[in-house]
Amino acid sequence: MFDFIRKHTKITMGLLFLLIVPSFVLLGLNDYGQREGTAVVATVDGRDISQAEWDNAHRQEVDRLRAQMPGLDLKLLDTPEAKYSTLERLVRERVMAAAAEQLKLATSDQRLASELQANPQIAMLRKPDGTLDLDRYKQLLSSQGMTPDMFEASVRAEMSTRQVLVGVLGTGTAARAVADAALAAYFDQRAVQLARFKPSDYTDKLKPTEEELQQYHQAKASEFMSTEQADIEYLVLDAQAVSNSLQVSQAELKSYYEQNAQRMAGKQERRASHILINAPKDAPAAQRETAKAKASELLAQARKAPERFAELARKNSQDSGSAKEGGDLDYFSRGAMVKPFEDAVFALEKGQISDLVETDFGYHIIRLTDVRSPKVRSLEEMKDELTAEIKKQQLQKKYAEAAELFSSAVYEQSDSLKPAATKLGLQIQSAQRVARAGAPDARGPLANPKLLAAIFSGDVIEKKRNTEAVDIGGGTLVSARIAQHMPARQLPFNEVREQVKSRWLAERSAEMARKEGGDRLAQWQAKPDEAKLSESLTLSRLDASRIAPSVLNAALRADPAQLPVFKGVDLGRDGYVIVKVVQVLPRPERKPQELDQARAQYTQWWSNAEGLAYYKLLQERFKVQFKVTRPAEPESAKG
Repeated sequence: MFDFIRKHTKITMGLLFLLIVPSFVLLGLNDYGQREGTAVVATVDGRDISQAEWDNAHRQEVDRLRAQMPGLDLKLLDTPEAKYSTLERLVRERVMAAAAEQLKLATSDQRLASELQANPQIAMLRKPDGTLDLDRYKQLLSSQGMTPDMFEASVRAEMSTRQVLVGVLGTGTAARAVADAALAAYFDQRAVQLARFKPSDYTDKLKPTEEELQQYHQAKASEFMSTEQADIEYLVLDAQAVSNSLQVSQAELKSYYEQNAQRMAGKQERRASHILINAPKDAPAAQRETAKAKASELLAQARKAPERFAELARKNSQDSGSAKEGGDLDYFSRGAMVKPFEDAVFALEKGQISDLVETDFGYHIIRLTDVRSPKVRSLEEMKDELTAEIKKQQLQKKYAEAAELFSSAVYEQSDSLKPAATKLGLQIQSAQRVARAGAPDARGPLANPKLLAAIFSGDVIEKKRNTEAVDIGGGTLVSARIAQHMPARQLPFNEVREQVKSRWLAERSAEMARKEGGDRLAQWQAKPDEAKLSESLTLSRLDASRIAPSVLNAALRADPAQLPVFKGVDLGRDGYVIVKVVQVLPRPERKPQELDQARAQYTQWWSNAEGLAYYKLLQERFKVQFKVTRPAEPESAKG
């Protein structure tokens, strides 16, 4: 779609003019701007963050998480809480950037280079010789909407802002006595007795009538809906589809062989001997001159009697590794030696002795003793290898052309996939009962959230148009169209009667469990001796997985001065629990190693707390203001 816009700029501008101008007339310039996302949602250091910036940041966050976890339910990210978290992160980034600017924290080119070299994604782009494949590097960044300059600037900025908190987070300390006291309190144990009121204990007592179930079905109609589905056709363009159409002629093969046979045969290797007179690059000038003079004398002797080169090396070379071998360095190819040394070796003829060669180590006298060239295989021997390499090169160009044709065809002839399939020799595929959220066992294109979102968009559903060419990653484009759309509908009672009954029973039995639990709590608080409780058990944060968090929190929050005490915990659909907190028990003895680990963890917590406090201070310093209200915490998240 974007390719089409770039190629048909005048048409696109005309359409935009027709769409936008009436909006200005009807709404006014100011109102239109607000509608386009210019509303301010927060300010940092006097600089606004617009609704559009917030929306864009959240889209990028969703894309990042979707790439990391393809199976992630996108509904979890489409909540007010998730979106507000993105705004908080965006504000934090702006605060840190403002602090880095004020503190004049910068990242040097050397540190930036080290950071980039450590990046695993970039490391995967290195060639066998260790150099960066710049084409693939640019392609990777382009897929993320960035140029190398943009990416490197963002990394540099991130490293600079990271320094803002390093001084706080990296220097946190906690006295052992303080840490031990805090950990002892945090990991205190409670001796408790429980009474559980489980919904399953009340289910058999409930006998719903048909009228009650039908009323429940009507009241909860939105919970008994069929899933929106569609039968679809789709077209896939990937590298494999393009490569199937590629052909390599005998003439192309022969020409490529003649141009590349030597390169593909392997690297030439050379064997050399040398005499080294040490003179480090940071040595005083006088010392280097003395070394050079000595090397010049040895060079004259070597040239006068080349056959004595090995003897001269054994007696005079200061390279301890090769001197005893007469200076012999064995065979090596390009890239194995420092550049001045390598350049000299590969400029010599066999048996020739070089001029003085200066490197960071000192002065070298080099004699080329042998040249070993790899065997060049015949065209027939290399046919398969050459064909594969030619096709690989052809594929890059052909895929780009095919992708452009694919994108244009599915857009310009949007009432059918057949024209695109015919032009590119692709097979139209089909799938039935595709759901908006996808299927748990879906694979390939039908598991891609971007494609599913495109399929269930307004134009595709209402006008039966092709989707745009959707890039689902891995060099794959997909376009789809809906053959039949089945909208979500309320399921009639007779189709879902058993589901209705199951939910009715679950809700009513949970209500009964909670009511009886509440009644018993009031009764036992008044008359503790009547309580019917479990055997005593010990609860602590060290073994939090044994019991519901809300039950553990209720036990630990009980006032030790008022023990024993009864606490009621509403577990929602899981019923009700009464906790009798009997006694506070000290933290069990720990091994020295475990104590040290706990103290280190406490120090980390303390450092994080100091970091948070410093961030709050920075928020005040840079006058952070949120212009939108934080969403209310969901009931399910409350303790």
